[in-house]
Amino acid sequence: MIRIGIDLGGTNIAVGAVNERHEIIARCSVPTGAERPAQAVIADMCAAVEEALRRAGLTAADCASIGIGSPGTCDPETGVVARAYNLGWKDVPVCRMLTEHFGLPAHLGNDANCAALAEVVAGAAAGRRDVVLITLGTGVGPDWPGGGIIIGGKIYAGMRGAGAELGHTVLVLDGEPCTCGRRGCWEAYASATALIRQTHEAAVQNPQSLLAQVPAEQINGRTVFDAADRGDAAAQRVIDRYCEYIAAGMTDIVNALAPEMILLGGGVSRQGERLLAPIREYIATHCFGQHEGAIPVVAAAQLGNDAGIIGAAAL
Repeated sequence: MIRIGIDLGGTNIAVGAVNERHEIIARCSVPTGAERPAQAVIADMCAAVEEALRRAGLTAADCASIGIGSPGTCDPETGVVARAYNLGWKDVPVCRMLTEHFGLPAHLGNDANCAALAEVVAGAAAGRRDVVLITLGTGVGPDWPGGGIIIGGKIYAGMRGAGAELGHTVLVLDGEPCTCGRRGCWEAYASATALIRQTHEAAVQNPQSLLAQVPAEQINGRTVFDAADRGDAAAQRVIDRYCEYIAAGMTDIVNALAPEMILLGGGVSRQGERLLAPIREYIATHCFGQHEGAIPVVAAAQLGNDAGIIGAAAL
């Protein structure tokens, strides 16, 4: 039976028809137009679903359900997006609106949780039951601060869907300011935005470094890795410290949850073993019980941009 997956982002709405093997057989993507009222966004969402079904040669009658992964705080019990700041949404009953349009049961989840679920059903964590996904994007989470937690093969969402905000655990008391209003959050040290800030700081502090030769407005998440590839010592120090920031937060997750597997996603994770190897060693050295403790497999996520659609369909 076909299921529809909708990945709602601040920039684009990605829709896919997903088969029983968790394969996307047809898709459609449209701009979100987040500055518009929620009703207008959902109308375009419905049109994108209809187009994806048309491309698959299907209708809603051929489908079992619709799943939607949304940014922000999502209540899976009521199907309401309680707060999604980058969309300007508050208390939007998206599941009810989709069901009224298509006559299908609709399910809602936070987009980070959907990405984690996708990796469990069809990606790097296939066959695992206790998994945490951390995406190193703008925040510690795909486009927002957070992460995805799977316990016993099911999403852990917490009360009213507000759980798994892993980026907002404090790493450094009274440290760098965070977008949430606190100081010293893990996001403020381990996100791609934090890496860019750390690269800027290193460029100022090391005028002889290759980093100092890059115009400030052109520094991005790859800059420090490119400089280190050319033998720049200051750049390598930034990378080494950044890996420690990531690993320290992940060690807290290991101590709290003891998952079988922790996955890293997002653009920065494409550095592969360059990040993963030192992170594994840090966790094994610093987690409770150290090398004899409950050390998870640490690997890169596999599904990339398809994770949101696949995970939403699997809700």
